[in-house]
Amino acid sequence: MARFHPAISLFGAFDQEPGPDHWAAMARLIGPGGTVITTGCTATPPDGWIVEFDGEAVQMTAEQLLAERRAVRPDGPDGPDGPDGPDGPDVLPLGADDVDDMLELVALTRPGPFTSRTYELGGYVGVRHQGRLIAMAGERMRPVGWGEISAVATHPDHRGQGLAERLVRVVVSRIFDRGDAPLLHTSTDNANAIRLYEAMGFTIRRETRFLAARAPAAAASVAADSLKSADSLKPADSLKSGR
Repeated sequence: MARFHPAISLFGAFDQEPGPDHWAAMARLIGPGGTVITTGCTATPPDGWIVEFDGEAVQMTAEQLLAERRAVRPDGPDGPDGPDGPDGPDVLPLGADDVDDMLELVALTRPGPFTSRTYELGGYVGVRHQGRLIAMAGERMRPVGWGEISAVATHPDHRGQGLAERLVRVVVSRIFDRGDAPLLHTSTDNANAIRLYEAMGFTIRRETRFLAARAPAAAASVAADSLKSADSLKPADSLKSGR
């Protein structure tokens, strides 16, 4: 089993369907009161753990788009999805200097787990309006050959302008440029988001489960980053709109 530093991500993983001994080992790994999110090999944790979120999601991929792109553009990234495509001058890279603004947008829209150092996973971009960050998207996990699009968020006052789709296309283009295929996750009941991603060329690959659970502990022992990220474990409000 393994986990990220909680300031980067609350995700952890089991290498097989976990039993009580596995959960006990995870509790030792994350520490008293620590929160872990698992998917894939997961199960209901034993007594003493607090389940903070337990939901079904679909995994959507666009490997067919990658195959088509390779067929059309075998010699490199230049073209309609490259430097002159959706990645225009008002799409800005996001990094350490943008953390407070990113956390503010995440707290407002709740697109999923995002903590103070998640941006270090790379590839985050955003759009500002009058200096305020109003939309963002980026990458989280990078299994071999894949890039996971995550933290797609748009301020409620700026929805309906296609900002989320535009930023997703920017991230997709960059994943394509390094020869990988994009994937993403959204709730099974989030019909609007599923329709949006299907219109962009994504297809449902499989259903999966996401479980967030807190290890047994006194509240005083909970790590600060885990506490700050508790709200981000709620279902995404921004994706419910499909924008």
